[in-house]
Amino acid sequence: MYYWRSLSDQQRDEVREYRRIQRLPKHSPPHFAFDGPTQYLVSASCYEHRHIPGLRPARMSECETGILDACEKFSSSIYAWCILPNHYHVLLETVELKELIKELGLFHGRSSFKWNGEDNQRGRKVWHNCFDRKIKSERHFYASLNYVLNNAVQHGYVDRWQDWPWSNASQYLNEVGEERAIEIWREYPILDYGKKWDVF
Repeated sequence: MYYWRSLSDQQRDEVREYRRIQRLPKHSPPHFAFDGPTQYLVSASCYEHRHIPGLRPARMSECETGILDACEKFSSSIYAWCILPNHYHVLLETVELKELIKELGLFHGRSSFKWNGEDNQRGRKVWHNCFDRKIKSERHFYASLNYVLNNAVQHGYVDRWQDWPWSNASQYLNEVGEERAIEIWREYPILDYGKKWDVF
């Protein structure tokens, strides 16, 4: 979104033409579904990175429930999630990516309508697209897992994973144990993961 604003009219025309030739959506990320169970990192952010879900703790909990309900309908496994005041990440496995993205879009629409009514802001754009990344390897999977679980720490909301209530970090630590979690953290470091796209 911000990159687009920095382009000249000619550069924008070139991008539009490229997307047309490649048969990509005009204004949103493409969603490439693969045959069979596939793992994805699914993310979405609020328009202009506004903290709309994060205005109240109850709204954050409502947001978490809505996202997980949508994901559970079309996922065989949800490995990790983190809901932040202006964006979210979910690491999951599905054979129905397009249906999952559509269900998240429905949640985005319902939550936008509800929150805009609560805030007396009819017409305000709340969400800005949903995008997905196919997990390509075991290393990519565990780096993504660490990234999602560490997201609230990375963005400065808490000092420890388990202190953020809108993620499954505590559950993950209980399941694998702190010692194993530390091993996975060291073996699959996040390095600069998300540096170019998770800039909230």
